[in-house]
Amino acid sequence: MTTLDRTDLRMLAVLQSEGRITNAELAERVSLSPSACLRRLQRLEGDKVITGYAAQVDPQAVGLGLQAFVRVQLTKHESSAIESFVERVNAWEEVVACHALTGDMDYLLHVHVTDLQDFSRFLLDHLLNASGVGDVNSSFVLRTVKRSPSLPLAQLER
Repeated sequence: MTTLDRTDLRMLAVLQSEGRITNAELAERVSLSPSACLRRLQRLEGDKVITGYAAQVDPQAVGLGLQAFVRVQLTKHESSAIESFVERVNAWEEVVACHALTGDMDYLLHVHVTDLQDFSRFLLDHLLNASGVGDVNSSFVLRTVKRSPSLPLAQLER
């Protein structure tokens, strides 16, 4: 794990909310010279603290009006069954996140689709056809109360 100081954390906080900020603007915001700021930024990228830059797209604006969280339980828990399921999940573009869980379900999938018919197609054609899937339980998002791609970095400065 990379050791991060206050300046690194401030840089990351700014970049999480303003990923297109120029190096000169970032340097000014964190009280560094542009060259020192660029060196730190390159170190954070090289150490894989910063893993990429991306636009945040509103799902509704592009026609992905239905979100679901799908809990999946596998029938077998041997490594080959898990690897097979993980490979399939990574191939399904509808799945934007997949988390392995503790408890009675093995995985939690975050799915974006156009509508209920599209979700039905995803469920029947992909998920339920995946070998090793024993149980599936879906919940549909009614309203998003909070959505943030930013990590809570301020607590790390304490």
